[in-house]
Amino acid sequence: MLHTIGNEYLEVTANELGAQLWSILGADGTQYLWQGDAAYWADRALTIFPYVARLWQGKYMLSGESHQMPIHGFAPESRFVLIEKTESRMVFALEDSERTRAQYPRRFVFRVAYALAGDTLEIAYEVENRDEKPMIFGLGGHPGFNVPLEAGRTFTDYRLRFAESCAPLRVGFSPECFVTGENTPFPLEEGHVLPLRHDLFDEDAVVLRDMAREVTLEAEGGTHSVTVAFPDMPYLGIWHWPKTDAPYVCIEPWVSLPAKHGEVTVFEKQSDLIRLEPGDVYTNRWTIRAGKR
Repeated sequence: MLHTIGNEYLEVTANELGAQLWSILGADGTQYLWQGDAAYWADRALTIFPYVARLWQGKYMLSGESHQMPIHGFAPESRFVLIEKTESRMVFALEDSERTRAQYPRRFVFRVAYALAGDTLEIAYEVENRDEKPMIFGLGGHPGFNVPLEAGRTFTDYRLRFAESCAPLRVGFSPECFVTGENTPFPLEEGHVLPLRHDLFDEDAVVLRDMAREVTLEAEGGTHSVTVAFPDMPYLGIWHWPKTDAPYVCIEPWVSLPAKHGEVTVFEKQSDLIRLEPGDVYTNRWTIRAGKR
């Protein structure tokens, strides 16, 4: 089931399935969010939990026991419950179940909140540990945005402009999309600009670290843009379906990285995962600003 909030700037819709954003519609009718197309990518804006991207052989170890989990965890295929709704705010919740505990043996509540403040969509992820053991997990966002955002433009008219000059590193990945540990400099034009072109993604995602925590999708002289700010997420995935002319780009803030190539991940040993003690609550907030420039 779909649920919608709105104000004078934006109308935002989300799906109970995966608490996935379904639409970010401007007051002038501009659709900012990718609307899904199986020819390129059927999803729109996955919610990632409790692991980002791939596990080697789909397996991991927690508390000395082996478990299996699909790419991006079980959240994308889980049905959340709408627990709060006003004109400008909605909150979805996922509680552990027999299904989730078969993949991740912890009791928890994972809440996803969407709230509008002017032309900005505020997103909050909240994890409550209801277990007697610590939770160890990753999470992140995976929204796709239409490119171009207006008529008369093409994909290569657009760029990603970081909020400040930075010297990011590109996280090394194997051809199978697992971390190699071999990070390399990823220079930006003028220290803060990444022009978009389709072949950027021929080897799958560009994943960065040590970059500015705010980035804007824009065309020079264009009238519409999208800005994603993620102050507490140290990694950024940039992606569209490899070796295609896909008319979108995903801007994906992550708290942690995928598994290393050739290694079954031991959650207790992956240093970038979040550790949450019994009874504690973890919150991470990020934003999407969409509208006319």
